[in-house]
Amino acid sequence: MSQTFGMESPREHNNQSHRQPARYLVVIDSGGSMVARMFLASHELVAEFDAAVEEVSAMTHGLMPEVGAFSAEWDRALLGHTAIERAGAMVYTLPI
Repeated sequence: MSQTFGMESPREHNNQSHRQPARYLVVIDSGGSMVARMFLASHELVAEFDAAVEEVSAMTHGLMPEVGAFSAEWDRALLGHTAIERAGAMVYTLPI
């Protein structure tokens, strides 16, 4: 049995910088199923999940999407998607 009686001592505070917030949420068709992909302001992918989860509707509530992701800034980020998939993509700019 432990001498701490089940209670862990508090750890030292970590003074490292926090992760950057996601700036864009892209809802796009991916081989027949809709996925939501989150990107930093630099268009670096940070998360990908099923677009049918309720968190997607909560994050996009009240936001107007830009339809289509054809600009050059999305070329590298959406490299694996076809032109048709990119045309139907909904790009939401998230408030920070």
